[in-house]
Amino acid sequence: MHADRLPGIVLRDHVREVPLDHDAPDGERIAVYGREVVAAGREREELPWLVYLQGGPGCPAPRPLGRESWLARALDDYRVLLLDQRGTGRSAPAGRQTLPLRGGPEAQAAYLAHFRADAIVRDAEHFRRHLAGDGTPWSVLGQSFGGFCTVAYLSRAPEGLREAYVTGGLPGIYASADDVYRAAYPRVARKNAAHYARYPQDVAAVRTIAEYLCEHEVRLPGGGTLTAEAFQSLGLMLGSGNGSHVLHHLVADAWVRGPSGPEPGDAFLEAVQGHLSYAATPLFAVLHEAIYGQRSVDPGPTGWAAQRVRDGLTEHPEFAVRTVLDGTGPLYFTGEMMYPWMFDTDPALRPLKETAQALAERTDWPDLYDAGRLAANEVPAAAAVYFDDMYVDTAQALRTAERIRGLRVWVTNEWEHDGLRVSEGAVLDRLIRSVRGEV
Repeated sequence: MHADRLPGIVLRDHVREVPLDHDAPDGERIAVYGREVVAAGREREELPWLVYLQGGPGCPAPRPLGRESWLARALDDYRVLLLDQRGTGRSAPAGRQTLPLRGGPEAQAAYLAHFRADAIVRDAEHFRRHLAGDGTPWSVLGQSFGGFCTVAYLSRAPEGLREAYVTGGLPGIYASADDVYRAAYPRVARKNAAHYARYPQDVAAVRTIAEYLCEHEVRLPGGGTLTAEAFQSLGLMLGSGNGSHVLHHLVADAWVRGPSGPEPGDAFLEAVQGHLSYAATPLFAVLHEAIYGQRSVDPGPTGWAAQRVRDGLTEHPEFAVRTVLDGTGPLYFTGEMMYPWMFDTDPALRPLKETAQALAERTDWPDLYDAGRLAANEVPAAAAVYFDDMYVDTAQALRTAERIRGLRVWVTNEWEHDGLRVSEGAVLDRLIRSVRGEV
């Protein structure tokens, strides 16, 4: 088998044909891809497997350039499989170019209904049986949405797991989409307040940009539309460790002087486009609310919950553009919320607008988590819960932790949601040692 060698690591490709619908194993099949990573010099050793499930939804596994970040720690003990979850990377990629092959919006939505955590877990089981052997369990590391998948794994196929690690990704197993966003806006408000306390000059700078966008039609270099609401959604970055600083510099560098006076500069618009475009991860937008659908929690549609909750906000008027600009206070950025207007402003999402609407209207989503199995869990497991996490609600995460038998929980505010990536292996090392009873 061909192997690629990068600094300190050896890579091999694996592809498995799996059912589109695992409950119809004789039906259509799709190709799912995983990249094996092993420490250089240890290729022939009998190392236990660790499958990594990326955050998202709709994000491919990382493409390593060497023995770096958390991977360096993982490779001390494991042979790692970086799984491209279905619909991402090289695993039946789904987006504006490929989905029309399925038919119209309803057919596309029906197809994408098979791209949630339950299917990802069953894909992983296909890989485990192929790579580790049917009777050999492996370990799983789930970051963010990958943690949601890990809890689904513990619910659906715990016999496949030797141990489980979760970083910033314990879902509210009884939380509806509405519950998720009702809890999210106050967290995002706190991040905004902290940002403006750190950079008080940004209050006026952000207001000036928003006022300009309300009065002018501004196009991004790739054809997208930069509205005031789209500008607000740059707040997604406030949940990362350096996001507040990146946002500040972006705002500070917004203007150039043109023939008609000050206007947003091309460098600013190019940078904004890089943050706002979903061209690389369309399923992040299309499936974002669908990951919360469960018939036993709420049999109805998710129905653009982030927008509905925002429309009903009374305690945080700082998110309302017109209200803020009529006054003198700060305009708050939004966070990890998907809004229907994004399918008008983003060229990568426009062709998927009706598909996203069909998913938003879909009802009776199957349950993802099994509370009974979680309560009887026997898989050694540990989770890092980031106390100041903007993306995953700490209270909901801790309620879930209480329902998973034997789960060892580490609550920390040393890192934000991206702690696994930026801690250079420290977060993963802590979880490994926790499962082994060393901390």
